[in-house]
Formats: sequence, structure tokens, C-alpha cells
Amino acid sequence: MRTHGPRHSSETTRDYISDRIEERPATPRAVRWNLALTVFMRILAIFWIMKGLSAWAVILGIWTPVGQFEIRSTGYQATIIYFALIDLIAAVGLWMASTWGGIMWLLAIMSHLILAAFFPGIVQANTAVMIAFVAFIVTYLALSWLAAHEK
Repeated sequence: MRTHGPRHSSETTRDYISDRIEERPATPRAVRWNLALTVFMRILAIFWIMKGLSAWAVILGIWTPVGQFEIRSTGYQATIIYFALIDLIAAVGLWMASTWGGIMWLLAIMSHLILAAFFPGIVQANTAVMIAFVAFIVTYLALSWLAAHEK
């Protein structure tokens, strides 16, 4: 072992090569589940922004006659305000692809499904919307699971 003097160029090259962090080339056909999950969350975020803004449109009287919201039942008003807030909060979290965004979105969509099933007079949803929401949930959970187990 040498402690003094310049190193030979072959030693320097060998040390440089051994200290490098090598990146594995990505296989072109490999699915990157984290990317797929992020894209899916951002698409959902756009839909949930629209859903939240539609609740605000009901509150502000854009889609209904002005004053219509105020004469509705307290349960209806509370539900619309709840979705006006939670849908936009969930949309922001989804766009950021954060864990809390996914949780808030699951809370929002499950709330919608449960209220539509038990209180159809307050939250209206046809069968196609209910099926789409369940498909969104299944897709989100599947992509989350695949992303978590990605190597």
C-alpha cells in the first residue's frame, strides 16, 4: 500500500469507475406503475375539480334560479356545502399525487356513493355514475397496490 506520491492513472480510473453510481436502463416495455398512478390521479383531479365547482354553481345559483339553494332543506344545503369543500380539497391532493389526496378522494367518493344509495332525494346519481365511481375506486386501489409493489 502506497501512502505517498501520485497515483497511477490506471488506479485513478479504476477508483473512479468503482465509485460511480450506475443507472439501470429502463426496459422499454416495463410499465411504471408509479407513473400510471400519478397520471390516473391527475385525470381524477380534473374530474373532481369540475364536480366541486358544480357544487359551488348550485350554491351560487348559476345552474338553478337564484335563491333556490336557500329554500332547500338544511340536509340538502349541508350536503352540497360538504361536497363543494371536500371535492376541491380532494382534487388538490389528487393533483399533487399525495397520499392524503387519495384518502380525501376515497372519503369524498364513498360519501357520494353512500348518500346516493340512502338519500337519493339529496344526492342524485344514476346507475352509470355509480358504476363509474366504483370502477374509479377499483382502478385507484389496483394502481396503488401495483405501485407499492413495484421494484
